[in-house]
Amino acid sequence: MLSEFQDTLLESVKAFQSTQLVMNKYENVLQHLDSGIMLFDSEGVLTFINVQMAKLLETPRHALIGCNLMQILLHPHLNQFKKRKILRIYRETIFYRRKNHEVVDEYGRHWLITVKYGDQMDGDFLLSVKDVSEFKQIEQTAYQNDKLAMLGKISAAIAHEIRNPLTTIRGFIQLLRPHLVQLGKDEYARIILAEIDRANDIIFEFLNSSKPTAPQMVVVSVYSLLKEVVLLTESEGHMKGCEINLLLREDVNMNVSIDVKQIKQVLLNIIKNALDAIEEVNSGRSGVINITAKPEGKYVNISIQDNGNGIDKTLLAHLFDPFFTTKEKGTGLGLSVSYRIVRNHKGTISVDSIKGAGTIFEIWLPTV
Repeated sequence: MLSEFQDTLLESVKAFQSTQLVMNKYENVLQHLDSGIMLFDSEGVLTFINVQMAKLLETPRHALIGCNLMQILLHPHLNQFKKRKILRIYRETIFYRRKNHEVVDEYGRHWLITVKYGDQMDGDFLLSVKDVSEFKQIEQTAYQNDKLAMLGKISAAIAHEIRNPLTTIRGFIQLLRPHLVQLGKDEYARIILAEIDRANDIIFEFLNSSKPTAPQMVVVSVYSLLKEVVLLTESEGHMKGCEINLLLREDVNMNVSIDVKQIKQVLLNIIKNALDAIEEVNSGRSGVINITAKPEGKYVNISIQDNGNGIDKTLLAHLFDPFFTTKEKGTGLGLSVSYRIVRNHKGTISVDSIKGAGTIFEIWLPTV
């Protein structure tokens, strides 16, 4: 009888140990998922949080376990930005029954947050967080390509119809100019001609943004390319009180196969934007634009950094969109043209900025 009891007890211990091993295994899997996970019980107390979620909250796990929502919102380790986001998710989940939320954090990353609750959770609330920044980037690229394709169809339909009357108007104004000079109104003719030329320039940019010509590739030195760009822009920089520095030695051997005219257009456009941003800063500080390049694997990374006015983080995602501009007199086509040119060279372009501190553009082009 005692022997049977011992056997039964031994089997129970083995079963418990086996169950414990399985639970430990599952917990270990949850701990090391690339998604963040939090589990609240029916009383609203945090009973489980994995390593990834603790990293996202930048708070040790042991400091959060056992806290309710109010204690988390008052927790000294959490910054105000995260507290506001947690409170917003709580309100939308409880009051509007939303189970899916999209959040952009203070570093510009996109997160998909899912809340599960109900009978299947036995009264618990499971909150999972996944980084979807790459998916958002792919989505944004596809969206931008769709817009550029639509822009191409529109531009092909209307550019010819606009240019013809502009050419006619320009011709008649030139014929009338001697008469305007006699009347002392030559300034009117000059303004009209300048505005017609500006309209033609906008149409030209419009066409290029939708359908830039195929690049005519030649192999060039990155140093010579950047040196020429600096020579073309330094006089305008001096006029605006800005120093343009090429931080690259001539003996650094990096070559790229590019359409020189097109890539030069991209670089000049970015530098012009940087000069405008520096001019917007009404302070005594000197403007500086630093241009440099370095090899990164099979690519050359060209960076252009300024200490201008900077751009709000919320606007960065739209900066390469056609017609999007932060300038009062901008067309919003320059950077969308640049984006398409770099993509046609099988490269990439990105931007990062801090409002009031400056902006950095980075271009990656394949090396030869």
